[in-house]
Amino acid sequence: MTKSFESDICRSYAVSNSDTTIEEIDNAIKRFLKSENLKGGATIAISQNGKLVYAKGYGFSINEDSIPMQPYNRMRVASVSKLLTAVAIMHLVEENKISLHQKVFGPVGVLNDDKYLAFKDRRMGDITIYQLLNHSGGWTSKYGDPMFMAHNIARQMGKSLPVSMEDIIRFMQVKSMHFKPGSASAYSNFGYGILGEVVAKVSGMPYEDYVKSEILAPLGIYDTQIGYSRLSERLVDEVVYYESDTSHVALDYMGAPEMVRRAYGGSDIQTLGAAGGWVSNAIDLLKLTLTIDKFDDIPDQLSVSSIDTMVHHSLGYDPLGWRSTIGDSWYRSGTLSATSAMIARHPNGINYVVLLNCCNYRGPELATMLRQVVDRAVLKVKAWPNVDMLADDVEWNHYINAKQISN
Repeated sequence: MTKSFESDICRSYAVSNSDTTIEEIDNAIKRFLKSENLKGGATIAISQNGKLVYAKGYGFSINEDSIPMQPYNRMRVASVSKLLTAVAIMHLVEENKISLHQKVFGPVGVLNDDKYLAFKDRRMGDITIYQLLNHSGGWTSKYGDPMFMAHNIARQMGKSLPVSMEDIIRFMQVKSMHFKPGSASAYSNFGYGILGEVVAKVSGMPYEDYVKSEILAPLGIYDTQIGYSRLSERLVDEVVYYESDTSHVALDYMGAPEMVRRAYGGSDIQTLGAAGGWVSNAIDLLKLTLTIDKFDDIPDQLSVSSIDTMVHHSLGYDPLGWRSTIGDSWYRSGTLSATSAMIARHPNGINYVVLLNCCNYRGPELATMLRQVVDRAVLKVKAWPNVDMLADDVEWNHYINAKQISN
């Protein structure tokens, strides 16, 4: 049974499969699903010069009922959530509510609440917002990822499950850091979990509410929200997730005695939140991408300076929110058990989003392979459909017109 939320009943559009088939894209995705023995399906949305020219679902959103995948089907987007978090931070910077080089912890830090002041390693007081954004906050995953160590954290802190983000931060504050903040880079889900707390503290709103009201709603995006962990909590239009036959069972994040599927109960999606908990569809994510891509076709919601800051990175360090920015090609991937996501921005005016509700033994490598497959297919397309599937999206057009007037 699916949950019902206000956002589920106020959808402003419901784009179905494109009328026109682009064989290069169609064939590439179908071959990929078959060759990788993926048991679910995929959705893709592609824009050219600011127009949504293609959107299509492949395979099934629910295998057991043979329900075809549609572009509006929602699914977990894993670390693509970090892009949402980075945009929220940059929005707060543009509102002059924080600065990127502001300290996070300590008496003058953003999170200067009493509960966060007692940290073991004094270097924690040197961490800046920018360092969390580019994964140089000071932690590696050598001893595990604290965002996926609920049982260990609860046991050491003498707390009951589930653990909160506050619990995870306080757990890490009694540990030594792995390197001096800013001196190296190591991918950190924990760092983005902290950024979610920063957004909440500075905005005075829960992290999810701020992103939904200030970043997404102005674009007419209402079907994107932080998800839930159980099959019984599946959202309206959310897919069912299909793991690989080789996937192992996991401890239940709530502490139930029975072992569970990793996709359903193995991770606390709500607490993962700012680092990897969002659920969205390909069209919503494409709309977001169109407003941070620095192209002239659709007005961006961030300034050129902010976008440049996000995509710039020093050798050995990550860009802000994006996973990779190679010249003018930008990518953001995301992987959880039974889901993969990819956003791509290309210098030729093409953006795309691809989402999978299934996985195989390859893990994070699957998203990279998917990117390579779609990139090759996109380059083969000789002519894109002369359409804009968002032409009738009233709120999307209101955003564009309002931005054009203000600019």
